[in-house]
Amino acid sequence: MPASFVDLGLRPELVEELRRNGLTVPTPVQTQAIPVLLAGRDVMAQAQTGTGKTLAFLLPILERVDVGDPAVQALILTPTRELAIQITAEVRKLAPVTGANVLATYGGQDVESQIKRLQGATQIVVATPGRLLDHLRRGTISLSRVAIFVLDEADQMLHIGFLPEVEQVLQQVPTERSMLLFSATMPKDIRALARRYMRTPAEIRIASPQVTVSEIRQVAVEVTDRGRQAALRQKLDEFRPRRAVIFCRTKIRADKLLEALKGHGYSAGVLHGSLSQRGREEVMQSFREGQVRLLVATDVAARGIDVEGVTHVFNYDIPHDAESYIHRIGRTGRAGQAGVAVTFVSPKDQATLQQIEQGIKSTLKREKARLAPLPGPVPTRAPQRVRAGRRTVPGR
Repeated sequence: MPASFVDLGLRPELVEELRRNGLTVPTPVQTQAIPVLLAGRDVMAQAQTGTGKTLAFLLPILERVDVGDPAVQALILTPTRELAIQITAEVRKLAPVTGANVLATYGGQDVESQIKRLQGATQIVVATPGRLLDHLRRGTISLSRVAIFVLDEADQMLHIGFLPEVEQVLQQVPTERSMLLFSATMPKDIRALARRYMRTPAEIRIASPQVTVSEIRQVAVEVTDRGRQAALRQKLDEFRPRRAVIFCRTKIRADKLLEALKGHGYSAGVLHGSLSQRGREEVMQSFREGQVRLLVATDVAARGIDVEGVTHVFNYDIPHDAESYIHRIGRTGRAGQAGVAVTFVSPKDQATLQQIEQGIKSTLKREKARLAPLPGPVPTRAPQRVRAGRRTVPGR
Protein backbone atom coordinates (compact mmCIF):
# COMPACT_ATOMS: atom_id res chain seq x y z
CA MET A 1 0.00 0.00 0.00
CA PRO A 2 1.33 3.50 -0.79
CA ALA A 3 2.59 5.48 2.18
CA SER A 4 0.35 8.45 1.40
CA PHE A 5 -2.05 9.96 -1.11
CA VAL A 6 0.88 11.69 -2.81
CA ASP A 7 2.00 8.30 -4.14
CA LEU A 8 -1.36 7.94 -5.92
CA GLY A 9 -0.74 11.01 -8.08
CA LEU A 10 -2.83 13.61 -6.24
CA ARG A 11 -1.73 17.23 -6.05
CA PRO A 12 -0.07 18.29 -2.78
CA GLU A 13 -2.84 20.79 -1.94
CA LEU A 14 -5.46 18.03 -1.94
CA VAL A 15 -3.22 15.74 0.08
CA GLU A 16 -2.72 18.49 2.66
CA GLU A 17 -6.48 19.06 2.91
CA LEU A 18 -6.99 15.34 3.44
CA ARG A 19 -4.38 15.42 6.18
CA ARG A 20 -6.21 18.29 7.89
CA ASN A 21 -9.31 16.08 7.82
CA GLY A 22 -7.38 13.26 9.50
CA LEU A 23 -6.81 11.16 6.35
CA THR A 24 -3.22 10.18 5.68
CA VAL A 25 -3.29 6.56 4.46
CA PRO A 26 -5.44 5.49 1.47
CA THR A 27 -7.90 2.63 1.90
CA PRO A 28 -7.59 -0.41 -0.42
CA VAL A 29 -10.31 0.80 -2.80
CA GLN A 30 -8.68 4.24 -3.01
CA THR A 31 -5.25 2.67 -3.61
CA GLN A 32 -6.56 0.58 -6.50
CA ALA A 33 -9.07 2.99 -8.05
CA ILE A 34 -7.47 6.44 -7.94
CA PRO A 35 -4.49 5.81 -10.26
CA VAL A 36 -6.73 4.02 -12.79
CA LEU A 37 -9.29 6.84 -12.75
CA LEU A 38 -6.60 9.50 -13.08
CA ALA A 39 -5.46 7.68 -16.22
CA GLY A 40 -8.96 8.07 -17.68
CA ARG A 41 -9.92 4.39 -17.70
CA ASP A 42 -13.34 2.93 -16.89
CA VAL A 43 -13.63 1.22 -13.51
CA MET A 44 -16.12 -1.31 -12.16
CA ALA A 45 -15.62 -1.55 -8.40
CA GLN A 46 -17.39 -3.77 -5.90
CA ALA A 47 -17.15 -1.99 -2.58
CA GLN A 48 -19.56 -1.33 0.25
CA THR A 49 -20.20 1.64 2.50
CA GLY A 50 -17.31 2.07 4.90
CA THR A 51 -14.55 1.16 2.45
CA GLY A 52 -13.75 4.74 1.47
CA LYS A 53 -15.27 4.41 -2.00
CA THR A 54 -16.67 7.96 -2.08
CA LEU A 55 -13.22 9.54 -1.97
CA ALA A 56 -12.03 6.90 -4.44
CA PHE A 57 -14.05 8.64 -7.14
CA LEU A 58 -14.22 12.20 -5.76
CA LEU A 59 -10.47 12.75 -5.62
CA PRO A 60 -9.85 11.87 -9.31
CA ILE A 61 -12.84 14.05 -10.26
CA LEU A 62 -11.36 17.03 -8.42
CA GLU A 63 -8.03 16.41 -10.12
CA ARG A 64 -9.50 16.15 -13.60
CA VAL A 65 -12.17 18.89 -13.83
CA ASP A 66 -11.17 22.15 -15.50
CA VAL A 67 -12.36 24.96 -13.23
CA GLY A 68 -11.88 27.41 -16.09
CA ASP A 69 -14.70 25.66 -17.95
CA PRO A 70 -18.16 26.45 -16.46
CA ALA A 71 -19.84 23.38 -18.03
CA VAL A 72 -20.85 20.24 -16.13
CA GLN A 73 -17.85 17.93 -16.48
CA ALA A 74 -18.53 15.30 -13.79
CA LEU A 75 -21.88 13.66 -13.04
CA ILE A 76 -22.43 11.44 -9.99
CA LEU A 77 -25.71 9.51 -10.08
CA THR A 78 -26.96 7.98 -6.83
CA PRO A 79 -30.27 6.29 -5.91
CA THR A 80 -31.34 8.32 -2.86
CA ARG A 81 -31.43 11.86 -1.53
CA GLU A 82 -29.54 10.73 1.56
CA LEU A 83 -26.57 9.55 -0.47
CA ALA A 84 -26.67 12.60 -2.75
CA ILE A 85 -26.48 14.86 0.31
CA GLN A 86 -23.64 12.85 1.86
CA ILE A 87 -21.57 12.82 -1.33
CA THR A 88 -22.13 16.55 -1.88
CA ALA A 89 -20.99 17.26 1.66
CA GLU A 90 -17.76 15.36 0.96
CA VAL A 91 -17.20 17.31 -2.28
CA ARG A 92 -17.69 20.64 -0.49
CA LYS A 93 -15.01 19.80 2.05
CA LEU A 94 -12.39 19.45 -0.69
CA ALA A 95 -13.66 21.50 -3.66
CA PRO A 96 -12.28 24.85 -2.38
CA VAL A 97 -8.78 23.45 -2.87
CA THR A 98 -9.33 23.24 -6.63
CA GLY A 99 -12.01 25.92 -7.04
CA ALA A 100 -14.59 23.51 -8.46
CA ASN A 101 -18.32 24.20 -7.98
CA VAL A 102 -20.76 21.43 -7.05
CA LEU A 103 -24.56 21.21 -7.18
CA ALA A 104 -26.79 18.54 -5.61
CA THR A 105 -30.09 17.98 -7.38
CA TYR A 106 -32.73 15.61 -6.00
CA GLY A 107 -36.44 15.43 -5.35
CA GLY A 108 -37.91 17.69 -2.69
CA GLN A 109 -35.76 20.71 -3.55
CA ASP A 110 -36.98 23.91 -5.13
CA VAL A 111 -36.57 23.43 -8.89
CA GLU A 112 -36.34 27.13 -9.71
CA SER A 113 -33.37 27.69 -7.39
CA GLN A 114 -31.62 24.71 -8.97
CA ILE A 115 -32.23 26.12 -12.44
CA LYS A 116 -30.70 29.42 -11.35
CA ARG A 117 -27.64 27.62 -9.96
CA LEU A 118 -27.22 25.65 -13.18
CA GLN A 119 -27.01 28.87 -15.17
CA GLY A 120 -23.70 29.62 -13.44
CA ALA A 121 -20.46 27.66 -13.40
CA THR A 122 -21.10 24.14 -12.10
CA GLN A 123 -18.42 21.58 -12.86
CA ILE A 124 -19.75 18.73 -10.65
CA VAL A 125 -23.37 17.58 -10.32
CA VAL A 126 -24.58 15.00 -7.78
CA ALA A 127 -28.07 13.83 -8.70
CA THR A 128 -30.82 11.28 -8.28
CA PRO A 129 -32.22 9.92 -11.57
CA GLY A 130 -35.73 11.36 -11.37
CA ARG A 131 -34.75 14.95 -10.73
CA LEU A 132 -31.90 14.84 -13.27
CA LEU A 133 -34.26 13.59 -16.00
CA ASP A 134 -36.66 16.39 -15.04
CA HIS A 135 -33.89 18.94 -15.72
CA LEU A 136 -33.00 17.22 -18.99
CA ARG A 137 -36.63 17.39 -20.13
CA ARG A 138 -36.78 21.08 -19.20
CA GLY A 139 -33.51 21.72 -21.04
CA THR A 140 -32.06 23.31 -17.91
CA ILE A 141 -28.97 21.09 -17.79
CA SER A 142 -26.58 19.94 -20.49
CA LEU A 143 -24.49 16.78 -20.16
CA SER A 144 -22.71 17.23 -23.49
CA ARG A 145 -19.41 18.13 -21.80
CA VAL A 146 -19.44 15.38 -19.16
CA ALA A 147 -16.03 13.68 -19.08
CA ILE A 148 -16.57 11.57 -15.94
CA PHE A 149 -19.78 9.68 -15.16
CA VAL A 150 -20.10 7.92 -11.79
CA LEU A 151 -22.88 5.42 -11.10
CA ASP A 152 -22.89 4.92 -7.33
CA GLU A 153 -24.79 2.13 -5.53
CA ALA A 154 -25.63 0.54 -8.88
CA ASP A 155 -27.24 -2.53 -7.32
CA GLN A 156 -29.70 -0.34 -5.43
CA MET A 157 -30.56 1.47 -8.67
CA LEU A 158 -31.52 -1.98 -9.96
CA HIS A 159 -33.54 -3.01 -6.91
CA ILE A 160 -35.73 0.09 -6.93
CA GLY A 161 -36.25 -0.02 -10.67
CA PHE A 162 -34.06 2.91 -11.72
CA LEU A 163 -32.02 1.15 -14.42
CA PRO A 164 -34.22 2.42 -17.31
CA GLU A 165 -33.69 5.99 -16.03
CA VAL A 166 -29.94 5.35 -15.71
CA GLU A 167 -29.83 4.25 -19.35
CA GLN A 168 -31.74 7.38 -20.40
CA VAL A 169 -29.08 9.48 -18.67
CA LEU A 170 -26.25 7.49 -20.23
CA GLN A 171 -27.67 8.23 -23.66
CA GLN A 172 -27.28 11.96 -22.92
CA VAL A 173 -23.58 11.87 -21.99
CA PRO A 174 -20.75 11.64 -24.56
CA THR A 175 -19.54 8.18 -25.53
CA GLU A 176 -15.97 9.39 -25.03
CA ARG A 177 -15.98 9.71 -21.26
CA SER A 178 -14.79 7.77 -18.22
CA MET A 179 -17.47 5.67 -16.52
CA LEU A 180 -17.05 4.57 -12.92
CA LEU A 181 -19.49 2.01 -11.55
CA PHE A 182 -19.51 1.38 -7.80
CA SER A 183 -21.73 -1.27 -6.27
CA ALA A 184 -21.88 -3.34 -3.08
CA THR A 185 -23.05 -6.37 -5.08
CA MET A 186 -22.74 -7.28 -8.76
CA PRO A 187 -25.94 -8.94 -9.99
CA LYS A 188 -26.11 -10.03 -13.62
CA ASP A 189 -28.19 -7.02 -14.72
CA ILE A 190 -25.49 -4.64 -13.45
CA ARG A 191 -22.81 -6.60 -15.28
CA ALA A 192 -24.93 -6.46 -18.43
CA LEU A 193 -25.21 -2.67 -18.06
CA ALA A 194 -21.44 -2.47 -17.69
CA ARG A 195 -20.91 -4.49 -20.87
CA ARG A 196 -23.19 -2.15 -22.82
CA TYR A 197 -21.69 1.15 -21.69
CA MET A 198 -18.16 0.54 -20.40
CA ARG A 199 -14.92 0.00 -22.34
CA THR A 200 -12.73 -2.79 -20.93
CA PRO A 201 -13.14 -1.55 -17.37
CA ALA A 202 -10.61 -2.29 -14.67
CA GLU A 203 -12.36 -4.52 -12.12
CA ILE A 204 -11.80 -3.92 -8.42
CA ARG A 205 -13.29 -5.97 -5.61
CA ILE A 206 -12.90 -4.89 -1.99
CA ALA A 207 -14.10 -7.04 0.89
CA SER A 208 -16.25 -5.16 3.38
CA PRO A 209 -14.42 -4.33 6.61
CA GLN A 210 -17.73 -4.25 8.46
CA VAL A 211 -18.63 -7.92 8.49
CA THR A 212 -17.04 -11.05 9.76
CA VAL A 213 -20.02 -13.37 9.49
CA SER A 214 -18.60 -15.86 11.98
CA GLU A 215 -18.66 -13.20 14.72
CA ILE A 216 -22.42 -12.66 14.46
CA ARG A 217 -24.89 -15.09 16.03
CA GLN A 218 -27.24 -16.02 13.21
CA VAL A 219 -30.52 -17.87 13.18
CA ALA A 220 -33.23 -18.62 10.61
CA VAL A 221 -36.73 -18.69 12.07
CA GLU A 222 -39.19 -20.75 10.01
CA VAL A 223 -42.55 -19.01 9.78
CA THR A 224 -45.68 -18.82 7.68
CA ASP A 225 -46.44 -15.53 5.96
CA ARG A 226 -49.41 -15.02 8.28
CA GLY A 227 -47.30 -15.72 11.35
CA ARG A 228 -44.30 -13.57 10.37
CA GLN A 229 -45.30 -10.49 12.35
CA ALA A 230 -46.15 -12.45 15.50
CA ALA A 231 -42.81 -14.28 15.22
CA LEU A 232 -40.98 -10.96 15.01
CA ARG A 233 -42.72 -9.66 18.12
CA GLN A 234 -41.85 -12.89 19.93
CA LYS A 235 -38.16 -12.46 19.09
CA LEU A 236 -38.24 -8.79 20.09
CA ASP A 237 -39.66 -9.79 23.47
CA GLU A 238 -37.10 -12.58 23.81
CA PHE A 239 -34.02 -10.51 22.95
CA ARG A 240 -35.19 -7.07 24.13
CA PRO A 241 -32.65 -5.36 21.81
CA ARG A 242 -31.09 -2.09 22.89
CA ARG A 243 -30.98 -0.93 19.26
CA ALA A 244 -32.15 -2.97 16.24
CA VAL A 245 -32.67 -2.58 12.50
CA ILE A 246 -35.58 -4.47 10.92
CA PHE A 247 -35.32 -4.87 7.14
CA CYS A 248 -38.40 -4.95 4.91
CA ARG A 249 -38.60 -5.51 1.17
CA THR A 250 -40.73 -2.47 0.28
CA LYS A 251 -41.80 0.90 1.61
CA ILE A 252 -45.41 -0.30 1.94
CA ARG A 253 -44.41 -3.31 4.04
CA ALA A 254 -42.16 -1.10 6.19
CA ASP A 255 -45.01 1.35 6.87
CA LYS A 256 -47.46 -1.45 7.72
CA LEU A 257 -44.98 -3.12 10.05
CA LEU A 258 -44.22 0.19 11.77
CA GLU A 259 -47.92 0.78 12.39
CA ALA A 260 -48.32 -2.73 13.79
CA LEU A 261 -45.29 -2.45 16.08
CA LYS A 262 -46.41 0.90 17.43
CA GLY A 263 -49.86 -0.55 17.98
CA HIS A 264 -48.29 -3.19 20.22
CA GLY A 265 -46.38 -0.60 22.21
CA TYR A 266 -42.91 -0.90 20.67
CA SER A 267 -40.64 2.14 20.29
CA ALA A 268 -40.10 2.21 16.52
CA GLY A 269 -39.38 4.50 13.58
CA VAL A 270 -39.25 3.97 9.84
CA LEU A 271 -36.69 4.85 7.18
CA HIS A 272 -37.48 4.67 3.46
CA GLY A 273 -37.21 6.70 0.30
CA SER A 274 -40.59 8.44 0.58
CA LEU A 275 -39.65 10.33 3.74
CA SER A 276 -38.76 14.00 3.46
CA GLN A 277 -35.17 14.88 4.24
CA ARG A 278 -36.28 16.44 7.51
CA GLY A 279 -38.20 13.27 8.37
CA ARG A 280 -35.15 11.11 7.66
CA GLU A 281 -32.92 13.29 9.81
CA GLU A 282 -35.41 13.26 12.68
CA VAL A 283 -35.83 9.48 12.75
CA MET A 284 -32.08 8.88 12.52
CA GLN A 285 -31.41 11.32 15.34
CA SER A 286 -34.04 9.59 17.48
CA PHE A 287 -32.48 6.21 16.69
CA ARG A 288 -28.94 7.35 17.48
CA GLU A 289 -30.03 8.95 20.75
CA GLY A 290 -32.01 5.90 21.84
CA GLN A 291 -35.43 7.56 21.80
CA VAL A 292 -36.39 4.98 19.13
CA ARG A 293 -35.07 1.46 19.70
CA LEU A 294 -36.31 -0.21 16.53
CA LEU A 295 -35.62 1.14 13.03
CA VAL A 296 -37.77 -0.40 10.30
CA ALA A 297 -35.94 0.19 7.02
CA THR A 298 -35.70 -0.72 3.36
CA ASP A 299 -32.34 -1.69 1.89
CA VAL A 300 -32.03 1.45 -0.21
CA ALA A 301 -32.81 3.84 2.63
CA ALA A 302 -30.36 2.11 4.96
CA ARG A 303 -27.44 2.43 2.52
CA GLY A 304 -24.89 4.89 3.82
CA ILE A 305 -26.43 4.90 7.31
CA ASP A 306 -23.87 4.02 9.95
CA VAL A 307 -25.07 3.83 13.57
CA GLU A 308 -22.94 2.52 16.41
CA GLY A 309 -24.36 0.13 18.99
CA VAL A 310 -26.83 -1.83 16.84
CA THR A 311 -27.24 -5.04 18.83
CA HIS A 312 -29.66 -6.90 16.54
CA VAL A 313 -30.64 -7.12 12.89
CA PHE A 314 -33.96 -8.71 11.91
CA ASN A 315 -34.56 -9.70 8.30
CA TYR A 316 -38.35 -9.45 8.35
CA ASP A 317 -38.16 -10.13 4.59
CA ILE A 318 -35.31 -12.34 3.42
CA PRO A 319 -32.58 -10.52 1.43
CA HIS A 320 -32.33 -11.36 -2.26
CA ASP A 321 -28.79 -12.79 -2.22
CA ALA A 322 -25.77 -13.57 -0.03
CA GLU A 323 -24.05 -10.24 -0.55
CA SER A 324 -27.16 -8.32 0.48
CA TYR A 325 -27.46 -10.60 3.49
CA ILE A 326 -23.88 -9.82 4.53
CA HIS A 327 -24.46 -6.12 3.96
CA ARG A 328 -27.57 -6.15 6.17
CA ILE A 329 -26.20 -8.14 9.08
CA GLY A 330 -23.04 -6.03 9.02
CA ARG A 331 -25.04 -3.35 10.83
CA THR A 332 -24.43 -5.33 14.03
CA GLY A 333 -21.48 -7.07 15.65
CA ARG A 334 -19.04 -4.20 15.10
CA ALA A 335 -15.96 -3.14 17.03
CA GLY A 336 -15.68 -6.47 18.80
CA GLN A 337 -19.23 -6.30 20.16
CA ALA A 338 -21.61 -9.24 20.06
CA GLY A 339 -24.28 -9.13 17.38
CA VAL A 340 -27.39 -11.13 16.57
CA ALA A 341 -29.03 -11.55 13.15
CA VAL A 342 -32.46 -13.17 12.81
CA THR A 343 -33.90 -14.03 9.40
CA PHE A 344 -37.56 -14.99 9.05
CA VAL A 345 -38.04 -17.67 6.41
CA SER A 346 -41.35 -18.83 4.95
CA PRO A 347 -41.65 -21.95 2.77
CA LYS A 348 -41.28 -19.88 -0.42
CA ASP A 349 -38.01 -18.41 0.92
CA GLN A 350 -36.23 -21.74 1.36
CA ALA A 351 -34.46 -21.69 -2.03
CA THR A 352 -33.16 -18.14 -1.39
CA LEU A 353 -31.95 -19.17 2.07
CA GLN A 354 -29.99 -22.06 0.56
CA GLN A 355 -28.34 -19.68 -1.93
CA ILE A 356 -27.40 -17.33 0.92
CA GLU A 357 -25.91 -20.20 2.93
CA GLN A 358 -23.86 -21.28 -0.09
CA GLY A 359 -22.65 -17.70 -0.52
CA ILE A 360 -21.55 -17.29 3.11
CA LYS A 361 -20.27 -20.89 3.29
CA SER A 362 -22.22 -21.53 6.46
CA THR A 363 -25.50 -23.12 7.51
CA LEU A 364 -27.79 -21.00 9.65
CA LYS A 365 -29.24 -22.53 12.78
CA ARG A 366 -32.92 -23.30 12.19
CA GLU A 367 -35.73 -22.58 14.63
CA LYS A 368 -39.47 -22.93 14.28
CA ALA A 369 -41.53 -20.00 15.43
CA ARG A 370 -43.22 -20.95 18.70
CA LEU A 371 -46.31 -18.84 18.53
CA ALA A 372 -48.89 -18.77 21.29
CA PRO A 373 -52.41 -19.68 20.14
CA LEU A 374 -54.56 -16.75 19.17
CA PRO A 375 -56.88 -15.65 21.96
CA GLY A 376 -60.43 -16.89 21.73
CA PRO A 377 -63.54 -14.73 21.93
CA VAL A 378 -63.66 -12.46 24.96
CA PRO A 379 -66.31 -13.86 27.31
CA THR A 380 -69.30 -11.69 27.99
CA ARG A 381 -69.30 -10.38 31.53
CA ALA A 382 -72.08 -8.91 33.56
CA PRO A 383 -71.55 -5.26 34.45
CA GLN A 384 -69.47 -4.91 37.60
CA ARG A 385 -70.96 -3.35 40.64
CA VAL A 386 -69.22 -0.29 41.95
CA ARG A 387 -69.43 0.49 45.63
CA ALA A 388 -68.42 3.80 47.12
CA GLY A 389 -64.64 4.24 46.73
CA ARG A 390 -64.15 0.63 45.68
CA ARG A 391 -64.61 -1.59 42.59
CA THR A 392 -65.56 -5.23 42.84
CA VAL A 393 -63.02 -7.21 40.78
CA PRO A 394 -63.95 -10.76 39.72
CA GLY A 395 -61.75 -13.45 41.19
CA ARG A 396 -60.29 -11.26 43.94
